[in-house]
Amino acid sequence: MTTDTARPATGPILLGDALGSFDALWSPRILTRVNDYDVRVAKVLGEHVWHVHENTDEFFLVVEGVLDIALRDGEASEDERTVTLRRGAVFVVPRGTWHRPR
Repeated sequence: MTTDTARPATGPILLGDALGSFDALWSPRILTRVNDYDVRVAKVLGEHVWHVHENTDEFFLVVEGVLDIALRDGEASEDERTVTLRRGAVFVVPRGTWHRPR
């Protein structure tokens, strides 16, 4: 597992082992690649910063716990909604959407 670009996995990847290999929060680690995309895992606690990905969607899968993702249409928008993801839930933040996981 690396923070640099990884090659496609040649065998199974155990999420528990991958998550147990680091302690840093909000510091995604690349597990493997699928086509042109990195598959990453991260440990989170507290709030992340508001940010946007202009050129790509962002996929979330909650392995353990609960993750809230606040969403808004623009950086200055006051219209905000929150999506709550529980263990086993997945969600895609569409490209161009401001969001803040917490």
